[in-house]
Amino acid sequence: MAIATINPATGETLKTFTPLSNSEIETKLALAQSTFESYRQTSFAQRSQWLNQAAEILSQDSLKFAEIMTTEMGKTLQSAIAEVEKCAKVCRFYAQKAPEFLADVLIDSDASKSYVAYQPLGAILAVMPWNFPFWQVFRFAAPALMAGNVGLLKHASNVPQCALAIESIISQAGFPPGAFQTLLIGASQVKGIIEDDRVKAATLTGSEPAGAALASVAGQQIKKVVLELGGSDPFIVMESADIEEAVSTAVTARMLNNGQSCIAAKRFIVAESIGDRFQEQLLQRFQVLVIGDPLQKDTDIGPLATPTIRSDLDQQVKAAVKQGAKILTGGEPITDRPGNYYPPTILTDIPFDSATAQEEFFGPVALLFRVQNLDEAIALANHIPFGLGASAWTNNPQESQRLVAEIEAGAVFINGMVKSDPRLPFGGIKRSGYGRELSSQGIHEFVNIKTVWIK
Repeated sequence: MAIATINPATGETLKTFTPLSNSEIETKLALAQSTFESYRQTSFAQRSQWLNQAAEILSQDSLKFAEIMTTEMGKTLQSAIAEVEKCAKVCRFYAQKAPEFLADVLIDSDASKSYVAYQPLGAILAVMPWNFPFWQVFRFAAPALMAGNVGLLKHASNVPQCALAIESIISQAGFPPGAFQTLLIGASQVKGIIEDDRVKAATLTGSEPAGAALASVAGQQIKKVVLELGGSDPFIVMESADIEEAVSTAVTARMLNNGQSCIAAKRFIVAESIGDRFQEQLLQRFQVLVIGDPLQKDTDIGPLATPTIRSDLDQQVKAAVKQGAKILTGGEPITDRPGNYYPPTILTDIPFDSATAQEEFFGPVALLFRVQNLDEAIALANHIPFGLGASAWTNNPQESQRLVAEIEAGAVFINGMVKSDPRLPFGGIKRSGYGRELSSQGIHEFVNIKTVWIK
């Protein structure tokens, strides 16, 4: 795949980039290593000052950065602006909290003094996706830099200008050259970087195949990896729920980022007793969503990021119909305009044991299921290879307790939409990956948790 900016709303190639040569990669790795040796000695106060300055740059130029995102991957401008502000938030969060998260922890033992110290590892490679091209990077970079590590970014090939903008922001904020570098490289060049002794660990957000490939190489080198992969999050609605609020949230949760989010609600599991009401209201709301130019304020749904994503989604919908599913709305690519547009779509009558019920649909397609009771709801929610997040709607305390205890996922939200928050750890189980980002758990992933014992 070429490294290029291709506007998904028009199909126009705006800018192309040449991948780094082996010698250019070597220069950047050498700079990362030399920078780490001095950067690791900087104080928390100094790192916090730089990170807060990065937050200021993000906030001051949020529209400029948002327009880059929208142009490269098609998210609506309003959601892109919100993403930039969220990046500023995570920078401020770790600038404030990192000294607390990484403070020595005294422990009583047979020593005169014993404690746990948190120390940086070195250069960390981040392999990041296109769907949240700023947020995914900053939620790695903010804790990694505050911990005293240096970062190397291999971003998705369709968002190179986002990748370069992030490097520029961190540089302008005052971090030393080499503290955070963007590597414009193809996927085939990642293996050699992971194998380099100067790279100590890696994190990847993306597809299962990409995660498995990176983890395999890192495993051969005995290097730590954090993986955040796919998801097919359930959105369970029980009889006691506030139906109107659940439906309103369901639309947002499915259509966020034009439907291209790992933690988007994808499978709507609804109690039969309220099934007709929920379906009718969901259908009405889907049918009035405005599809169009993502730069326009009144647009609800922009284009999918690439033609391949749209083609794959279309094939999944067609396969679902062959397996017995029924299309309530949408279901065909929009071809009366340029760009990678696909309409909001609802599939129902999906056989529980079909391949469709097991898959992740990465676009504005909702899978609607009906169940007789809570037992069926939980069983269906767990009947997938993924375990990223889950949203459940009920005003019955006993049901809430069971949902929290029994749903197999890295996060369960009761009466709310699954979302990432710097204050809360984020990650999944099963084939959705392992390790955590954000909160104190995220900053501890890439440090040496060192035991110190003194007599």
